[in-house]
Amino acid sequence: DGIRKEPHRETPIYFCVGYPKRNPNGGNMKQHISTRNFVILALLVGIVLLMSWTPVGYLHLGVLEISFLVVPVAIAGVTLGPWGGMIVGAVFGITSFLQCLGIGGTSPFGAALLNIQPFFAFLLCFVPRALDGLIVGLIHKLLARRAPAAVSCGVAGFAAAFCNTVLFMSALILLFGSTDYIQGMIAGQNLLKFVCAFVGVNALAEMAASTILTGAIGTALTKAGLAGGKRR
Repeated sequence: DGIRKEPHRETPIYFCVGYPKRNPNGGNMKQHISTRNFVILALLVGIVLLMSWTPVGYLHLGVLEISFLVVPVAIAGVTLGPWGGMIVGAVFGITSFLQCLGIGGTSPFGAALLNIQPFFAFLLCFVPRALDGLIVGLIHKLLARRAPAAVSCGVAGFAAAFCNTVLFMSALILLFGSTDYIQGMIAGQNLLKFVCAFVGVNALAEMAASTILTGAIGTALTKAGLAGGKRR
């Protein structure tokens, strides 16, 4: 009919994990995710799986279970932002629950809780770790453009270990505090005294290690342009 029709073009749809990239012509490319972020996410998930299934990731002292997996969770929050941190934290939580089942390791304390209430045991393992990664990503995002990389990454590392401990112990008391098993461990103590005795000096050592490692690794990644923040 003499009317020229333009060919139909489909608009590609993307989703974003991590910090938005800057458009050279201005604005944020908020719907873009680079292959680099996928690689970083896959690498950190692989590290969590490796640490979960080897002695590197956990230190077992009787019923107490100390985890060093907060470090890759913190690195995920630093490099990939809140949602990336949450994904890696969720993987950490899943591996922790699998250990309650005797898969990829053993957790006597987790197995005991699993026998009491399996669904609550899953919530205890999964939710605090996923929230931990989300919170760490938010904290680093808040500090990244206001403080040097060593400070923002170090604080993120401390927050990862601190929040993991606080969230886990809070969930433990909320979900299992009234059970005979936990009441037997409390043995009439003040609740705060019980929590301090349960986590002990090991939690402080975990916080220190996470602060130092995340601060060093995160600073190096920031200088390499793999994390948001000031490159100094």
